[in-house]
Amino acid sequence: MNNFVLSVSDKESNHAGPKAKEDIVKFLGEKGYRNLLLHIPKSKIRKIVYSFFELHKVFHNLKADIIAFQYPIYSLFLTKRIIKAIRRHTNAKLVLIVHDVESLRLFNDNSNHKKKETELFNMADGLIVHNKFMSSWLKKHGVTTEMVDLEIFDYDNPQDFQKDRKYDKTVCFAGNLAKASFLSKVSLENGFFVYGPNPAEHYPAGIKYAGQYSPSELPKYLTQSFGLVWDGSGLSECDGVFGHYMKYNNPHKVSLYLSSGLPVVVWEKAAVADFVKKYRVGIAINDLSTLEEVLNNISEEQYIQMQSNAIAIGEKMRQGFYIQHAIKKLVSSWV
Repeated sequence: MNNFVLSVSDKESNHAGPKAKEDIVKFLGEKGYRNLLLHIPKSKIRKIVYSFFELHKVFHNLKADIIAFQYPIYSLFLTKRIIKAIRRHTNAKLVLIVHDVESLRLFNDNSNHKKKETELFNMADGLIVHNKFMSSWLKKHGVTTEMVDLEIFDYDNPQDFQKDRKYDKTVCFAGNLAKASFLSKVSLENGFFVYGPNPAEHYPAGIKYAGQYSPSELPKYLTQSFGLVWDGSGLSECDGVFGHYMKYNNPHKVSLYLSSGLPVVVWEKAAVADFVKKYRVGIAINDLSTLEEVLNNISEEQYIQMQSNAIAIGEKMRQGFYIQHAIKKLVSSWV
């Protein structure tokens, strides 16, 4: 079969961008999907010219059975033009691999954006979405296209598992630290290590800034007991735009930690808490201020089991199990 995974970059870069998309190209490539990378101009006028006069050349005479399009590309107009070009020039089945639902993430109060995004989703033959909470929300808001839940994002992790990890009750947090204002309120006596760009000038006692590393390098520095997934300004809940989004999405941070064999701490109301509890790869808490107490009540034996479970999930992530399984499930439903 002639199958493709379609990604978009701007002409100033030579890659598809975020690691999650790069990993999908790799893991679907292992199943015979060829990489189809569109280099899109940055300026609005040039994008319009490209979409009307150059885009059709990409798909003209393209013999394709399945095109897996990595969504979003942060232009609803261009997304629609690409889908129309695929429909016009090929007989391919179109799958949208949904990395983010922008109507949920950034445009939750914008009914016009919701309408346009729903229209795009309904132009596809199938969607791969994060989890049951996301698929349920999409159905509720008018998406009728067949959906398969990914469960969790895979993560191509080249570092060795740290299988001799000791339970010392330490915690790490990796991400854009400018968005992690809750860190100014965290208190953890056993040690809290933060990684990423834009650190604060000062952190409370017990928090140590441990540097910034590439996605492939970072796992070897995550030597702590747990990886934290939290967002917003407070400790009692994950608040703000991205805190609300956590009720529906699978943060890529979870995949970073689990692919490293590192158990996770997540917000109880986050969508990913279901996965964490189902596979026993960490703990879900309601209030970050209780973290120290929770960690003190975990035994060495309990921790060893969580770590073993995390390594088992991490092995699957490193092999691209979740995206390969999801797309196979979707495609087999068409036969």
